[in-house]
Amino acid sequence: MTPQEIRNERLAKTLIHNLNRRHIEGFYCPTAAEAVQKVSQLIDDGSSVTWGGTMTIRDLGIPGYLRNRGTLDVLDRDLATTPEQKQDVYLKAFTADVYLTSANAISEDGVIVNIDGNGNRVAAITWGPKKVIFVIGLNKVAQNVEAALARARSTAAPTNAARFDVQTPCHVDGTCHNCNSPQTICNYVHFLRNSPNGRHVVVLVGESLGY
Repeated sequence: MTPQEIRNERLAKTLIHNLNRRHIEGFYCPTAAEAVQKVSQLIDDGSSVTWGGTMTIRDLGIPGYLRNRGTLDVLDRDLATTPEQKQDVYLKAFTADVYLTSANAISEDGVIVNIDGNGNRVAAITWGPKKVIFVIGLNKVAQNVEAALARARSTAAPTNAARFDVQTPCHVDGTCHNCNSPQTICNYVHFLRNSPNGRHVVVLVGESLGY
């Protein structure tokens, strides 16, 4: 194993221990390919499944992989052709068996941090779907909650602002201004510090994923 692989394995072990203390089940996959397999294993045949606005899930090719299984009811908002159809998928997410997402950051002691524009993603993380599966690259690990929030605001948010091409100060200079711009994508800040009923699962990945 390389020094990076050794570090990743040890860090993942620490994170999984801390997640378990928060009633969150955790797994570690050294590679993205293994992560896709693990996510699929965590979803039972016959389940309804959907996901939030996450580049990690899309970049891993998980939506297509799950559709090709042929044994799942896949609710894919990316296939919606009208705003009404997309809104319908948003609402159906709350009754889905499985909701897939990622995180903007995770602290070393297991607190998961997300910043959301519309609120549908953090709402589903909080309530509704029977199971929520996070897929999180180790590049998103921060030393503590304060550092995790800083990463979400200063790294993830400006990058997503560029992706959406919104007119915000961070889109101009790449730094967070804690703005109240009409097009801000930082409307909801969410901390998951404990999992009621153990409905949250985290798949950690030893590769850089998402923003």
